[in-house]
Order: sequence, then C-alpha cells, then structure tokens
Amino acid sequence: MSAYKNKKTGKWDVSFRIVDWKGETKQIHKRGFITKREALSFENSYQNENKGSTDMTVEEFVGLYLHDIQPRIKESTYDTKVNQIYTKIIPYFGKKKLVDISSSDVMKWQNELISKVNRNNIKYKSSYLKTIHNQLSAMLNFAVRYYGLQKNVAAVVGNMGNEKEIKMKFWTLEQYRIFIQELTDDPVLYYTFEILYWCGLREGEMLALTFGDINFSDNTISVTKTYHKAHGKDIITMPKTPKSNRIISMPDELAEELKDFFSMIVDTNKDARIFESVSKYTLYRTMRSICKKTGLPRIRVHDLRHSHVSLLINNGFSALAIADRMGHESETITYRYAHLFPSTKTRIVNALNNLKGGI
Repeated sequence: MSAYKNKKTGKWDVSFRIVDWKGETKQIHKRGFITKREALSFENSYQNENKGSTDMTVEEFVGLYLHDIQPRIKESTYDTKVNQIYTKIIPYFGKKKLVDISSSDVMKWQNELISKVNRNNIKYKSSYLKTIHNQLSAMLNFAVRYYGLQKNVAAVVGNMGNEKEIKMKFWTLEQYRIFIQELTDDPVLYYTFEILYWCGLREGEMLALTFGDINFSDNTISVTKTYHKAHGKDIITMPKTPKSNRIISMPDELAEELKDFFSMIVDTNKDARIFESVSKYTLYRTMRSICKKTGLPRIRVHDLRHSHVSLLINNGFSALAIADRMGHESETITYRYAHLFPSTKTRIVNALNNLKGGI
C-alpha cells in the first residue's frame, strides 16, 4: 500500500514510484495528510500529471499545458492565457477528467458564458467569447497531440462568437483636432497622442520608443519593440509580429515639433524611453476625460490606430501601402477595413459599364 499511517505523527504519508516523461524512475515521498483519502488523492494526481494520462483532471492538465507553452510565447500573452484559463475555463471544467469532457459539456459552458454579464452589467462581446473558446480548443488540441486524447470536442461543437465586432469605431480628422487641442498645455501627453494618430502605432510600440528610435535626418521612427507592464515590472519585448518591425515616416511638422520637444528634455540618452512617465491607464483616463468634456464619441486608445487607417484610406492609399505602414499583411487590411473603401464597388461597376458599352 503506498499510503500508510506515520506512527510518530499520527498522520498519513504516501510513498510511490513514477516514470516521468523522460523515462526516468523517481521515488516520491509526501508526508502530513490528515486522511488516507487525501494521501491517495495526491498520489493519483501526481501520477496523472507525470504520465500524461487522459484520466487527469483539467486542473491537473493545465499545469502541464502552461509549463509547456510558457517558454514559447511572450510574457504578456502568457499572462492573458493564465487569466482566461483560471477565470473562464477552470471554474467549469476544472474537476472533470479530460477524457470525460463531452460536446454537451462544451455547449452548456458556451451558453453560460453567452448569458453572463461583466461587472458593468454588460454581456461579453462576441469577439471575446470567440477568444475564450479558442483557448479551450487550443488546450484540448494539445491534449490530443501529446497525451492521447481521442478528439477535441470544442472543435466539434464550434465557436460561440465572431472574430471581429462588425462596428469599428474611429475619429475623423476634425474630431481628432478637437481632442488634441485640449492637450496643448501638456507636451508629454500631446506628443504621445500625436504619434499614435499621425503614425498609427500600437500603444505598446509607442510606449517602447526610445530617443534613438527617432531619426531627424530623414524624419522616421524605427519600430523594433513593444512595452507592457506585468507584476509591477516594465517589460520590453519584440513587436507583435515580424511584420511589425518597420520604419515609419513622420509628417515633417510632427518631426519639427518633436525636435523642439526633445530640446527641452535633459536626458535624451538614445536608450532611454521617451514616454517613461506615461502609462496605458493614463492614456485611457485622458481620452475618457476629454470625451466627457467635449462631447466627442468615446473610442478606445487603440481606435486611434483605426483612425489613422481611415485617414489613409480616405486619401486614396492602397491596402498594400497601408499594410506596410501599419505592420500588417495587405489581406488583413482589406479584410478588417473593407467597409472603409467605399469607392471600390463603384469603380468596379464603372469599369464593367465601360467595357460593356464598348461591345
């Protein structure tokens, strides 16, 4: 019997051997269980985790899954996954064995999430629901590939949300000008938003910029990294995708303004972050406050990037040129912003009319 009562302590100890995933045999000892059942439960869980059995619970499996993916993804992505798994998946599936999860279980879970509301009493967005389902599906795919699970029931059931919300919010140039006028007395915030709007950078890309990334000889910005804060630490990582590494041309007037701004700063070491005093929450709070004051429609900080794309589309630039500037594939620009290319259908019809009329 692997579990036995310790005569000295009066508690239950457990001792057993395992063969780990490397094929190595190890002797495991664990002391101090109140009951025999607790001791045997520990052994069972430990054995399942180390041999990768589909009899392990989802909660046990998650430890293996996260341990495997952590070295392969960015820290911010890992933190997001951990949050999604432990707040949206573990509470429902945690005690279930992997092998016992059915299509019916997944459907009930989906229905529960669809009907839930967040702390503001608003239902989850369709795109968020899709993200959560994709996380469950990714975990089960991992179990199929490495631990002998017969099928991914989440993939069989299908998703519960759309990839993108239909309505995309953005400001027109006139609306942006109303907004930025409110920041003329705060140069630091003024230039953070000027770069976001006129250059189309992501928040993390803008916050990661160092003085050495700005080249005034040709008025360009080098985007080579991104910034986020996790567990109280400032973290600089590679940009979102390989295409995100890019050089962006600035409007000449913005470059001249930045040059004047830099001349007022004492430490412009090329490796120092330009907007070190700014946080993502500061950006959010500033936009919220000015929208309330001016009556501008509320948009997210990230929607300034959409606003930049809208500006480029309205000025006749192609999807390929815009994709290069934004760090996207041209197909992504065409897909995401198709509704902002209003003249495409008209041009097609006019071209066909001209061809038809020439017969």
